[in-house]
Amino acid sequence: QVQLVESGGGLVQAGGSLRLSCAASGRTFNTNIMGWFRQAPGKEREFVAAIDRPERNTAYVASVKGRFNISRDNAKNTVYLQMNSLKPGDTAVYYCAADLRVTIETTPMSYAYWGQGTQVTVSS
Repeated sequence: QVQLVESGGGLVQAGGSLRLSCAASGRTFNTNIMGWFRQAPGKEREFVAAIDRPERNTAYVASVKGRFNISRDNAKNTVYLQMNSLKPGDTAVYYCAADLRVTIETTPMSYAYWGQGTQVTVSS
């Protein structure tokens, strides 16, 4: 099993920045791909960004390109999401996810392991 623990959420004004972290423990060799999803009230869980283990490939949802950056530190088994120029529309619970697959996936059903989520609230 893999345990994922997110941190770094909070309340920020529009235009501000936050950095989310997700630390993996347990069978971390199963975390070949790691990603971030978000879910706003009344909406489906949405893909935000993902990265593969060698950090050769990343993917982003169009609405965050140029504002968010995903990275990982394999020595620390941690993935990060740097979020800049935040907008009220970015308000959601952000979830970290991981899977054994080696190719980046963008659908929630492709990820076997999930964190509990961290709230990000962007005020206008």
